[in-house]
Amino acid sequence: METTKRLRSEVDAMVYCGTKAGFKRTTSVDGVAIVPCFSTDALFPLDNWFFNRTLSGAADMIKADVYEAHTVSGYGFLNAIRKRKITKPFIQTIHGVLADEYVQSFRGVSPTFRARFANLIMWRLSKIEGESARNATLVVTVSQYSSEKIVQFYGVDDARIRIVTNGVDTQRFRPAQDPNKIKHQIGISGRQCVLFVGRLIPRKGLTFLAEAAKHVVKERSGTVFVVVGNGPLRNHVISHLEKTNLLSNFVFLGDVNEDALAALYNCADVFAFPSLQEGLGIVLLEAQATAKPVVAFDVGGVREAVLNKETGLLIRPDSRELADVILRLLSDQSLREQMGRRGRAFVSQNFSWDVCAQRMLKVYYEALSSTGQD
Repeated sequence: METTKRLRSEVDAMVYCGTKAGFKRTTSVDGVAIVPCFSTDALFPLDNWFFNRTLSGAADMIKADVYEAHTVSGYGFLNAIRKRKITKPFIQTIHGVLADEYVQSFRGVSPTFRARFANLIMWRLSKIEGESARNATLVVTVSQYSSEKIVQFYGVDDARIRIVTNGVDTQRFRPAQDPNKIKHQIGISGRQCVLFVGRLIPRKGLTFLAEAAKHVVKERSGTVFVVVGNGPLRNHVISHLEKTNLLSNFVFLGDVNEDALAALYNCADVFAFPSLQEGLGIVLLEAQATAKPVVAFDVGGVREAVLNKETGLLIRPDSRELADVILRLLSDQSLREQMGRRGRAFVSQNFSWDVCAQRMLKVYYEALSSTGQD
């Protein structure tokens, strides 16, 4: 959607999506036509199946020079146009490689029944994602790391893979004039804040942050850890914090809307993201766009989203090392400000939506050229 908005003067595009949250009729947002296709608002695999069934049923009516689908949202449509001998180019965009996420999901805490069921679904969807990638004209992904995993798990020729990173709205995600106002609103005035944003699932590494908090609070007792996001690991983490007498140092805000999220980044003195696997890490880009220093594990596409020792600090996956780098930043305001300035410049120059949209436009033209339809 963000890419389409920025290319509307150069590309005539339509976005097809599911009927989520009561979205029932075609509408226009920022000059882009959005067309709902029947799905459900229930369990994702069922929702996705209905969406693909509806979309593929409309294959004869959806005319385009280039088709693009994200993750497994368009596998039914791809199959439908191939059966109809439609030779227009099809671009498969992959964010996090599902097969890689499946493998990484077994790291960390022992999975619950719900988590094991979710992993089974992910395994099945990864098979579909791989098939779509192999049958697409070109594959787009968000990092060199993800490109390598697509080759490894899906057997796609790397000559057909293009890297177009996630983008950030640098006007929305920007430093606030008075960050203390945000702290006051969530009840942490006068305290240093470590912010985490992400799904509360094992792969995102919140348990590492909870363990690191013991060492941080021991030296800086007033530190508060603000957690934005929800997921099946929430109760497990809260239980652990109660046992270690750290719950009073944590604030769980749950899921928030985009506008609230952009404001919340400003409450952070340090942004911590101890994920064990990321295709890139959009929250790292958002935090840096807000001029916040970041700490993260040196894994996957994270090393492409953060300039180590310039915009943040990357370390091996270890809770004690995580505590050490958090303490280093909390105790050095000058370093935090320096990294924050560099982080915003880094994201503005390389990851703004305007930059990413132009990269995607080149891929569209290349796809047309590759099929002799330019």
